[in-house]
Amino acid sequence: MSFRRKPRVSLKTPEQFGTMRRAGLLLARIHEEIEKSLCAGMTTADIDQISRDIIASAGAKSNFLGYHGFPATVCVSVNEEIVHGIPGSRVIREGDVVSVDAGCIVEGWHSDAARTHIVGTAKSEADRELVEVTRGAMWEGIAALANAKRVGEIGAAIEDYVADCAGERIQHLEEFGGHGIGRAMHEPPDVMNFRTRDRGPKIVPGMALCIEPMLIQGDGDFEILEDDWTVVATKGGRAAHFEHSVAVTETGIFVLSAVDGGKAELEKRGIMIAEEPSDSSATTGR
Repeated sequence: MSFRRKPRVSLKTPEQFGTMRRAGLLLARIHEEIEKSLCAGMTTADIDQISRDIIASAGAKSNFLGYHGFPATVCVSVNEEIVHGIPGSRVIREGDVVSVDAGCIVEGWHSDAARTHIVGTAKSEADRELVEVTRGAMWEGIAALANAKRVGEIGAAIEDYVADCAGERIQHLEEFGGHGIGRAMHEPPDVMNFRTRDRGPKIVPGMALCIEPMLIQGDGDFEILEDDWTVVATKGGRAAHFEHSVAVTETGIFVLSAVDGGKAELEKRGIMIAEEPSDSSATTGR
């Protein structure tokens, strides 16, 4: 008889969290510049170029470019595209729902975060609801982490929030979820966006988790395009995706990829953030 061991979760030191904070601040800068620049008429490749330029100017590295052959520094997923869209010649139009998933590496430590934007005026109230609920679901998941005993409580909080806000109008994807992060972009444990029978590993200081709900309008059916990357809703429902990298410290949680550490959103939910991690190096991306 053999027993399958669960993957070991790597724990980070406070100084390592400090370096991950620098990566998170650089990534926040990338997202902020993309948000300022995003407009109808630009291409998805233009979005990738913004990320490339900022990463290069900071002397950092992309963790997306070359990952299993991925050809860009960001994933750009538009409307019915859910995740892993490859930047290219697609032109952004008024009312498009555009999800940008990005990452970077600073001194060997990774950050990963995603945001969804509506370009100009939303085409429908359903699109506004989708984006607002997905963003809220991410923050509810992060807030749950602050008091959770096990990783599975994050997904339960996300599922309950989506159901309370949108009922059956918005669905999660069971095949995609969040993950640990550190020396690699994807580390154990898996962080699902729904309640599971397996409660997952215990939450302990030193964990770094990416919490990232990906939600779609309609029934939740999807397919992967011939490029072997782009995941799309099969019935044309639009999708949204939000993500942050979060540290679990001895004194609480800190959102590494948010400029304010998550303070504004978490205080609304009764959570006080931990002290900002720091290391002995100069700050990147401030």
